[in-house]
This record gives sequence, structure tokens and C-alpha cells, in this order.
Amino acid sequence: MRRREFITFLGSAGALWPFAANAQKREQMRRVAVLLGGLEFGDASGQAEIAAFEERLKELGWTRGQNIDLDYHWPGAETARVRAVADEIVAAHPDLVLSRSTPATAALMRASLPIVFVLVADPMGSGFVQNLGHPGFNLTGFSTFESSAGGKWLALLKEAAPKVSRIALLFNPETAPFAEGYLHSARAAAQTLGVAVISVPCSNDADIQGAFTARGREKGGGIIGIADTFIADHSDLIIALAAHHRLPAIYGNPIFARSGGLMVYSPDYAAIYRRAAGYVDRILRGARPAELPVQEPEKFTLSINLKAARAIGLNLPKTLVARADEVIE
Repeated sequence: MRRREFITFLGSAGALWPFAANAQKREQMRRVAVLLGGLEFGDASGQAEIAAFEERLKELGWTRGQNIDLDYHWPGAETARVRAVADEIVAAHPDLVLSRSTPATAALMRASLPIVFVLVADPMGSGFVQNLGHPGFNLTGFSTFESSAGGKWLALLKEAAPKVSRIALLFNPETAPFAEGYLHSARAAAQTLGVAVISVPCSNDADIQGAFTARGREKGGGIIGIADTFIADHSDLIIALAAHHRLPAIYGNPIFARSGGLMVYSPDYAAIYRRAAGYVDRILRGARPAELPVQEPEKFTLSINLKAARAIGLNLPKTLVARADEVIE
């Protein structure tokens, strides 16, 4: 009897071992690197973005420190630094990389790692994917590009400041190769709004200062700062110059409203990060990036800073303020 009981025990234990092994495999620690292009360590906007990302991951069964290791990298906006940090990530060979911005994603292109990108304006034009429906490579993700935003920025700025007539669209050609799409839609809208749109490439502080000085000397000057990591990285300078020259301005990055910019019209970044967490979950569970379609923004938000409006003597229409998703007093 004892021998039979012992053999039965061994058989039962052997039958359970595959299940135990599978459970251990499911709960193994997965390593995800997060390259936050355009952000310095501790950036408030970045903290809000990764909070939304981690919240959604937890809902999907991934808890930091238990079954997923999230390694955050904050390289700022300088292209050389972004590339150097990207090289470090590739050398560490994580299971997956979440990359923020076009420059960060471009820096990872030569890697064979699965990549989910966010806040990339033109993934096809940048060569990240073959097409939006079937990316084809080891990358997929979420685009912020909506070419009609250029016209929307112009219309909102004209509504806020009806006297604007010459508006400079600021961008850096190196970090925003997609700027032409925004410029095209802005100029199309300008024809019906009776304003002129001026393309102003900027690659340093002097270029930015020159753009504001030129618009400040003219009557009816205005500024559009597109969703560009370079523009976002120079937000403090741009906001200060807009106040100094008393120029109405609208931006494509949420950081500007909280930092004192007049208006922001942009995709909902938190919503994008939550959706990106869904792709991270699917890839870690076996899906291939090439089979997951690139998705476009589902929601845009309008933020208005009333303090910034008062500082330049601008009385915003009540109807415009009432439509805002966020009003900063």
C-alpha cells in the first residue's frame, strides 16, 4: 500500500509540474524600457503621462515590481543625448521599448526590439512603418498627427484675437520633419480667415527670439508653436517672449498651458498612453507589432490660460472660454 501510495503521489505531482511551470512563466518579470524623448527627469507632464500608462497596465494585470520592470529614461530634447540613451537601451536588450516622440523612435529604428511609440506625428513619413494598417516592421504605436490641426490652431487664434493678421508657425526641421502637413492646412484656413501664415524654422534660441521680435514689430502678429519636441523644450523662452512682445499664441503641446502659455489645442496625451499600455500588454503576451495597426488620436483638448490673456491685454470671447476642456485662472 505504501509503495502504491508513493507512486500515486509521484504521478499526481508530475501532472501538476507543467501547470506550476506555466504559472511561473506567466508571472516572470518582463522588462520594458521607456524612452521619454523631449522630457527632463521629473517633468510634471511626463509624470502625468507615465501615471496614466502604469494605471492602465495595472488594470491589464501588470504590476510594477511584481511581473513587470519599467525602466524610465529622461534624455531631454537634445538629439545627440536621445541617441546616446537609445543606444544604452538597445544594449540592455529589454523585452519591449515604449518610445516617446519622433526623435526617440528614430534613434531606436536600427534595433530589433519590439517598439511601441507614442506622440509621433508622421510614422509613415518618418519611415517607422510601411503603412498605418499593417506596420510591417517591429514598430507600431500611436500617432499625434492630424494635419487639420494646423487650420484649427489658426481658427482658434483668430477667434481669440480677431486682430491677428500675420502668424508665424514655429518648428524645428530636424525634430519636426512633419511640419509641412500642419503648414499646409494652416495656409488653407488662412485664405478664408484673411490672415497670412509665415513658416519660421528654428534651431536655436536666437531663431526663436528673432521670430518674436519680427512679429512684435508688426501689427496683428501672432504665434503658432506646433507639437514639436524642440518647441516644447523651449517652452519657457517662448512663453516669456510671447508675454514680452504681447503676442497671442497657441500651441500643440499641453505643457504650454500649465507653464503660462495662452492656449493649447492638442491630442489628449493621457488617453494615448492608456491606449499604448494596451499594445504593450498584447505584445508581451505574444502579439507581433507588425500586426497591430498604428492608431490616430481619438480625442483633442482645448486649454486656455486666462492669466496669460490678461497679461497681454486680451479679452477672450466667453463662447471660446466656455468650450475649453481646461481653464487655468
